[in-house]
Amino acid sequence: MPQEHQHHPALEVVGLSKSFTRTRALADVSLSVAPGEVHALLGQNGSGKSTLIKVISGYHQPDPGGRVRVGARDLPFGAPVQSYRLGCRIVQQDLGLVGNLSVLDNMALSSGFPTILKTISPKRSVAQARRDLERLGLEIDPRAPVSSLTASQRTGVAVARALREDWSYPPRLLILDEPTAALPVTEVDTLLQMVTHMAATGVGVLYVTHHLGEVFRVANSLSVLRDGRLVGSGRVAGFDHDTIVHLLVGEELEAEEPATRVDRLAGVAHRSERPILQVEDLTGGALAGVSLEVSPGEIVGIAGLTGSGRDELLGRLFGSVPRAGGSVLVGGHALPQHRPDLAIAKGVAYLAPDRKTSGGVMNMTARENLTMPNLRPFWKGLRLRRKLERSRAAEWFERLGVRPAGSFDEPLSIFSGGNQQKILFGKWLSQQPAVFLLDEPTQGVDVGAKADLHHELRAAAMAGAAVVLSSSDLEELAELCDRVLVLLDGRIAAELSGGELTEASITRRFMPAAALPA
Repeated sequence: MPQEHQHHPALEVVGLSKSFTRTRALADVSLSVAPGEVHALLGQNGSGKSTLIKVISGYHQPDPGGRVRVGARDLPFGAPVQSYRLGCRIVQQDLGLVGNLSVLDNMALSSGFPTILKTISPKRSVAQARRDLERLGLEIDPRAPVSSLTASQRTGVAVARALREDWSYPPRLLILDEPTAALPVTEVDTLLQMVTHMAATGVGVLYVTHHLGEVFRVANSLSVLRDGRLVGSGRVAGFDHDTIVHLLVGEELEAEEPATRVDRLAGVAHRSERPILQVEDLTGGALAGVSLEVSPGEIVGIAGLTGSGRDELLGRLFGSVPRAGGSVLVGGHALPQHRPDLAIAKGVAYLAPDRKTSGGVMNMTARENLTMPNLRPFWKGLRLRRKLERSRAAEWFERLGVRPAGSFDEPLSIFSGGNQQKILFGKWLSQQPAVFLLDEPTQGVDVGAKADLHHELRAAAMAGAAVVLSSSDLEELAELCDRVLVLLDGRIAAELSGGELTEASITRRFMPAAALPA
């Protein structure tokens, strides 16, 4: 790093504000990230984190009066290329990858291709991309299209691109926005080690996460945003978990005592003692023969590494992803593949893992997304009764605490990630499903919204729904589920319940023995 920048903050934000038409997203925010420091940026969905990052990246023009410096130089607002040239590197939550381009092309979007005599060198380009990927422990063909990769592999490509060396414009600040949200357990440690390595070279790291455990593992200092304002900042050593939670939500978040399986089943015992969901020898993709049963009132978790079949099981049950063989029955009736409409008619709800491409329709209103599965209650003759539809939307906005309140006629795209997820929860909960399938339901969701959604899942189970939850969040599985099924090589390798439901026990069942601590 040049001498002139060694004694200046990697990032200095002073008095920054940003207003939109009806909302003040940031209000007089100031923070500083030193060279070689990992600074955690925390806040609930809608707190202003993403807006701050977009100002630093040059995407947003802030209100007059604020200042941002990267290294020793002022950042020209509204100029993304200048942000990059000052040394700012950003991995956004949506990753910023182009799906129909190759990994190699995506890696070169910011820094360009290696050249010989001003001509692109394919051999050197591929070799450099392989080195960048291998630094994160990723074995990916650089020529493969990004659209063919798993979610965790796409995250790895975006992080590797941000960490690529560029001698013309060396990195001084690395901003990571929820980088571990889609990563399996084995890749989280690799990423955190890379973050520590980058900081050791003198690069300042602004690390955005909802996982407080990561803060204590990797960060030196932290800042907490709430409603666009800075409500706490300092060295991580001066904070504990409860203090951070209090800053995030504005009050102590009461830990809800999970209802036990016996409590839930007591409320639905009159319905049937038979399982409502029965799966026999399901195959397809990574699945090599999965059989399971789930009874009304149960919450059953699905755990496993990426590639084990965990991340494709629920889509195949629902019928949106093809099956090679096996059967799926709900209430004794078979669910054919390729027919999600029939699954919905039988009382099956499916919350897809990617809310932007599979879960919701971003350019439609929150109201339209909420009522999409069944419009019959809102039709009168040949007209859709908007008043009734708005009344239903208002009911779920209030029940789930969606913010901004009352904005159900706004496009789904304007809501923060956590509020989008609440709306999609409401979409399916309003159907009172008999079977609720959820893929990564709280990925990228803040601690307050996560508690709200867990409460709704427990309530759905108490009402008699069979809940199947596939998640890479082992803490979530251990806290919420009655049983956890661990997938390994496409088959159920273990079933955990009772005292076995701990993060450590789940991890040991799907991690290779060589990867476990002695």
